[in-house]
Amino acid sequence: MAEKRNIFLVGPMGAGKSTIGRQLARQLHLEFFDSDAEIERRTGADIAWVFELEGEEGFRAREEKVIEELTENTGIVLATGGGSILSKESRNRLSARGIVVYLQTTIDKQLARTQRDKRRPLISEAENPREVLESLADSRNALYEEIADVIVRTDDQSAKIVIDQIIEKVGL
Repeated sequence: MAEKRNIFLVGPMGAGKSTIGRQLARQLHLEFFDSDAEIERRTGADIAWVFELEGEEGFRAREEKVIEELTENTGIVLATGGGSILSKESRNRLSARGIVVYLQTTIDKQLARTQRDKRRPLISEAENPREVLESLADSRNALYEEIADVIVRTDDQSAKIVIDQIIEKVGL
């Protein structure tokens, strides 16, 4: 069997990174990690609490460290947080240590998928979540594209179809 490669999923919140990542890892017999879940495991607190206590800057420092450590593994699928690509170091590590798959989605789909999720500190308290998501997209989409080896749209497709597209585009 060929050397096991890493697959790193990037994209905005609500794109399906965790759901697709978990199923993709199972199908490819790879280990699955979620950077947000790993931060929660290490701190013993949820992301919203870390944001509240340490601010976005403190959270991003934790996220950068987790991504640095997780990307040293081989044979993993990693679902990253939507803002993980804000760190140049994280972008470099993701690009250098695996295949980066950008899961692209629309603002409408993001709103539909995240509207009842209180665990997303950037939008859960927002007066206008659409405005927040549009602003995040403006500042982040070019960074996702910059490091993506593969881009797959997740809007109206089942996880299985998205996974099949990833496998085909990556050549696994």
